[in-house]
Amino acid sequence: MIMESKAVNPLLLSIPEQFETERLVIRAPQWEDGELVNAAIRESVDELRPWMPWVQQVPTIEESMISSRQGRIHFLERSDLRLYLFHKTTGQFVGGSGLHRIDWEARKFEIGYWIRTSLNGQGYITEAVAGITEFAIQTLQANRIEIRCDARNGPSARVAERLGFTKEAVLRREKCDVNGELSDTFVFAKVRGTEY
Repeated sequence: MIMESKAVNPLLLSIPEQFETERLVIRAPQWEDGELVNAAIRESVDELRPWMPWVQQVPTIEESMISSRQGRIHFLERSDLRLYLFHKTTGQFVGGSGLHRIDWEARKFEIGYWIRTSLNGQGYITEAVAGITEFAIQTLQANRIEIRCDARNGPSARVAERLGFTKEAVLRREKCDVNGELSDTFVFAKVRGTEY
């Protein structure tokens, strides 16, 4: 378990590379993950493109390999904790998530997530986000966990609502969407001392 000291350099933290939920293995990226991530992105590009700026151009296998390896490096640096989701029984790559925009002093994290289209609607993302939230609370001693999503992204917002995140704000016309249009952002959060 990580100590709650604010003075600890994140590079000194011993963070498990893998944990499990009922149906999923959730783990840090490994050097060889790029090809299977690329296949899931290609399968899901139409569903991801409206919300994910990084899918506007379908990545090549080489680009996905580089991205996964960067995710591995960032995990080791503790600057971003990308996590990949795998089905426990089949080993199939389910999707991506992680703890981003980390503030180690405040112990604040933001959870992002996406799922491959063929596995959508089966509760995997809700299960993964619940597991990652618990991991952040118990292992990383999170004081604040956020989920941010485009206000038009109903499925993403419903994940936060199902898991008891409090809708704290609507940031109106906060950023440009993938089409360059101003859009609103929902901010959901769990905060130590109130929700847990």
